[in-house]
Amino acid sequence: MIKAGIIGATGYAGAELVRILTGHKDVEIKWYGSRSYIDQKYAEVYRNMFQIVDEVCMDDNMEQLASQVDVIFTATPQGLCASLVSEEILSRTKIIDLSADFRLKDVGIYEEWYKIEHKAPQFIDEAVYGLCEVNREAVRSARLVANPGCYTTCSILTAYPLAKEGMIDMNTLIIDAKSGTSGAGRGAKLPNLYCEVNENIKAYGVAAHRHTPEIEEQLGYASGEKIAINFTPHLIPMNRGILATEYASLKKDVSWEEVKAVYDKYYRNEKFVRVLDRDVYPETRWVEGSNYLDIGFKIDRRTNRIIMMGAIDNLVKGAAGQAVQNMNLMFGLDESEGLDLVPVFP
Repeated sequence: MIKAGIIGATGYAGAELVRILTGHKDVEIKWYGSRSYIDQKYAEVYRNMFQIVDEVCMDDNMEQLASQVDVIFTATPQGLCASLVSEEILSRTKIIDLSADFRLKDVGIYEEWYKIEHKAPQFIDEAVYGLCEVNREAVRSARLVANPGCYTTCSILTAYPLAKEGMIDMNTLIIDAKSGTSGAGRGAKLPNLYCEVNENIKAYGVAAHRHTPEIEEQLGYASGEKIAINFTPHLIPMNRGILATEYASLKKDVSWEEVKAVYDKYYRNEKFVRVLDRDVYPETRWVEGSNYLDIGFKIDRRTNRIIMMGAIDNLVKGAAGQAVQNMNLMFGLDESEGLDLVPVFP
């Protein structure tokens, strides 16, 4: 059995990790870390775990945890993982970090966008960006995996095949994305109160959202060029889900069949990426509670642009599910173990 510890187990992503790992036949959770609920029973924080999880919450002592488990998941705010990790810890256990601490390869860009000093820049080059469908082989041998963000997972994978094949002008790429409120975390914040969110939709982080450089970096690797995009996120009144609608100019005339063949080239054998049929477009309700990404596209002949659409559950494929997918690869398990989660509807 793989022994796992979770730091940040009472946030939304941490709770989703608990839900998924509880049903994983090869994993035992040894540590439910939470600064806010130390010594409180986990099932008192999340009553869906009543008579399922009997353990109490512990603190975030990564050094102590590293001697007890095979893998540590850090579902914490930016800066915490980097402030705790050390060579001694990485020599004893693997780490899958759900924050942004090791996603960006340029420390200056990280510090510019996140407004904090990076505490462990010595591990940035080693960290593997845990987008399984792109970096699978590197993940298998990693000690430290940077689990991608929710907006970024959806946005990157939706455009990746066309970027990789040079079919679109990358500097015309515009991404318009909508997220449910769980993407903002579980902390009490005025803009996320029910009366503030309900019956409303709003853009935020306009031309300044912190996932922008992450998307640019990864799609830049795919296309082989430095790119700059417009990325605008929106908050909508639902619990879960992300829908990304992406627009780019085509470099040449292509048919629907040619574009579909490119998507199939990269995703035909990917269990968790579903490329939809012609004139069928992604909806968040058809991926909720699952690790699937649904992709659809439409060629606009009038403007010579292609419209790409992707939908995920931000807490599963956009966070905890992808983290478990990474863990499976790191320990030589079937990649889908514990993740055969049929989307929930209604």
